[in-house]
Amino acid sequence: MESDDLINRFTFHAPKPGQPEIYQTLRAKALELATLINETCPDSREKSLAVTHVEEASLWANAAIARNS
Repeated sequence: MESDDLINRFTFHAPKPGQPEIYQTLRAKALELATLINETCPDSREKSLAVTHVEEASLWANAAIARNS
């Protein structure tokens, strides 16, 4: 792994113009999916994992924007 990659991963990335709106859109869609899962799936370990992975996907998508835009 390159040191530049590590530095990029562990550096604060202040939002650039337009990014906060993209983050909000991603969060809204993630919430929409998490709500659908919550309302349609029976309470279970699998449901908890599904919601956790939606949350994780949202975080990684935001990181992709912050780190690479």
